[in-house]
Amino acid sequence: MKHLRAGLAIGTALTAIVALSSCASNESTPASSASGSAGSSSSAAPISGTLNGVGSSAQSNAQTAWAKGFQTANSGATVNYNPSGSGAGRTAFENGGADFAGSDAALPSAELSGSFKECKSGTKGIDIPVYVSSVALVYNLQGVKNLQLDATTIAKIFSGKITKWNDSAIKALNSGVSLPSENITPVYRSDKSGTTNNFTDYLHQTAPSIWTAAAADAFPFKTGEGAAKGSGVVAAVSGGKGTIGYVDFSSVGTLSYAKVKVGSSYVAPTTDAASKTAETSPLDTTRESNDVVVKVNRTTTDTSEYPITLVSYLIACQTYSDSTKGALVKAYAQYVTSDAGQQAAASTAKSAPMTGTLSSKAQAAAASIG
Repeated sequence: MKHLRAGLAIGTALTAIVALSSCASNESTPASSASGSAGSSSSAAPISGTLNGVGSSAQSNAQTAWAKGFQTANSGATVNYNPSGSGAGRTAFENGGADFAGSDAALPSAELSGSFKECKSGTKGIDIPVYVSSVALVYNLQGVKNLQLDATTIAKIFSGKITKWNDSAIKALNSGVSLPSENITPVYRSDKSGTTNNFTDYLHQTAPSIWTAAAADAFPFKTGEGAAKGSGVVAAVSGGKGTIGYVDFSSVGTLSYAKVKVGSSYVAPTTDAASKTAETSPLDTTRESNDVVVKVNRTTTDTSEYPITLVSYLIACQTYSDSTKGALVKAYAQYVTSDAGQQAAASTAKSAPMTGTLSSKAQAAAASIG
């Protein structure tokens, strides 16, 4: 039986790795139920070895499910994942401190132009979509269970231009709701975060006159309260008064969350809306064929979509210097992008399974790893 391990050194800069074995190899589900999508079949050689991943805290619950499924089908394999944030994950991967990264933002051009320690000379890292979810605006405001906000008002709240819950702009969007004259405390990610990148991308595209800063992993304002990781934001919003923050939908728990204006209606974050948004949004055509990056449509007016959708990636080498490691990463990525892997994440993390063309392209990118 594999036990949860609380620590594993990955390079010199990373500690406290979360091991996601979770007794997976002794689960009752037979390996054949993975039907090769978890990296093994009766005719293939067993997959074995250890993978170390670092990155997105939004992916944390999904990575737990993926590790369990992969290890159930491959008793000789171990997957460890440290949810220390997207920025930390990309840095660790680039420096050779992780075999793969989880990131809620694709590798930017500046990072793609650098070198990757585990990648074969002359090759680069690639982005593979693996996790789709909504970014929910969670809040803690006594007596208010139904809140509606538009992009301009959200931008003013998080930039400190609106400071009271009964501000006229919020009241205009919430007719019939009794809003208290309470101070607003915006809660933002204090660490570099792909969730922040997605949230600020939405604000910059939909309210550019208010939110003049471009999308970034680092939150551009110090208004309110900073908290590390999604769990920190949830704790700060839950423990505060008049608080509002942004987190991956899987982290919402019992908190209330706002509906966001889309067209002339207000849309709640749902898995169906996130899945459709990811599928209908265009891909970044400036990327290499196996580097699959979604340009999420933040300005959609389709009320079956949700504009603050997060597409999160598994970042791997196109070709690894160590072919054995490459085969292990490839097998894991193929399971994660398979229908079985996507459904496992949906059950555990409330994520939106990839569909259609996006699913096909993600699976092809995973299969291209060498």
